Amino acid sequence: MATRSIGSDAPEKLFPDITLEVAINRQLTISMSPQTKLYEGKAKILYTTEDPEILLAEFKDDATAFNAQKRGAIAGKGEINCRISAYLFDLLAAHDVKTHFIDCPAPDRMRVKNVKILPIEVVVRNIAAGSLCQQTGLPVGTVLPQPLVEFFYKNDALGDPLLTLDRLLLLNLATPDRVEQLQVMAKRINQILSDFFDRCGITLVDFKLEFGLDRQQQLLLADEISPDTCRLWDRAEVDPDKRVMDKDRFRRDLGNIEDAYQQVLKRVLETKIPTKNV
Repeated sequence: MATRSIGSDAPEKLFPDITLEVAINRQLTISMSPQTKLYEGKAKILYTTEDPEILLAEFKDDATAFNAQKRGAIAGKGEINCRISAYLFDLLAAHDVKTHFIDCPAPDRMRVKNVKILPIEVVVRNIAAGSLCQQTGLPVGTVLPQPLVEFFYKNDALGDPLLTLDRLLLLNLATPDRVEQLQVMAKRINQILSDFFDRCGITLVDFKLEFGLDRQQQLLLADEISPDTCRLWDRAEVDPDKRVMDKDRFRRDLGNIEDAYQQVLKRVLETKIPTKNV
């Protein structure tokens, strides 16, 4: 089937060319619409909109690590993460992965479908790093023989503990069929993202996903995909510190955090998305 490519200069539904007057009016419309803050998390604020099926997510510059024990801010992070997430959601949609993403009315704001988030964080690992090394003794950088899919209980008070299948079922967090569906979707997303980041000159080490159910009980990928939720290494760097392009720079006090996030954004937007002709 023939394909066409969308480059960084042509994601028209995300950031169309508009006059200053239209931009100001649009921003006023966003700001003055009757919205209620629905939820404020570590990285985003969710607002209601006139449509009960649509929410507005505002991405924040706030940064946290170690279950919010470490706090700070990364200049421009909200806009960077929003733009990266939007582009990657478009990438996944081009491969028939269903997500909550609708569009971006502003660089740091995203309209999303209103879904009920599952209390499960799905982590996919391609290379040993982070807690996997701490808990298993695997050396950092060990390439796993196959992607590892893990589930964590989305509960800050408990420290987001690792879940076994039996614990998932015990807590009624998911049915066996849902767990299998999450595993299949996570592996599919991993393949798409790994291939894409490889074209960006970046290694996708591991990443976290969140899913939600819409009114029709359809499972959708939700939350975000960004340097906040992915562990990303520069393929051109061998130094274990210099190669880091994600929130580990904040966690480990490596410095140059903003530069790393900007570099990820630049590479992502410069890499074309092949989409199907309809």
